[in-house]
Amino acid sequence: MSEPSLTLLYDGACPLCLREVRFLKRRDLHGKLAFVDIDQSAYDPDQWQGISYRSAMARIHAIRSDGEILKDVAVFREAYRCVGLGWIYAPTQWPLIGTLIDQIYALWAAQRLRLTGRASLNELCQCKRNEP
Repeated sequence: MSEPSLTLLYDGACPLCLREVRFLKRRDLHGKLAFVDIDQSAYDPDQWQGISYRSAMARIHAIRSDGEILKDVAVFREAYRCVGLGWIYAPTQWPLIGTLIDQIYALWAAQRLRLTGRASLNELCQCKRNEP
């Protein structure tokens, strides 16, 4: 099997994130996607373009096979394209719709932890620092 086209960094403790990852894994019939759970204690930013735990928890990131880092809605657009569902996110590239979707995603990302019943980003980062 060849190298994946896109590696998504996701929060494995987020129920909504896990649902999305499971969906994408089922659709990924050609192995174009890889997934890295940033919530695992073994997560090492140095292996993933220096994307810190804090950054990865604050907003979704993905890394293309050429090393380009994608963030926010661009991650979903590329992931869905990789699994043959690019048409779903295609409108997010249209000027008015794209701007609106980006703003909605920014609101979601800012509230994701609270809405899923998790500790704040600062609290989660503090816990990570205290790990052996």
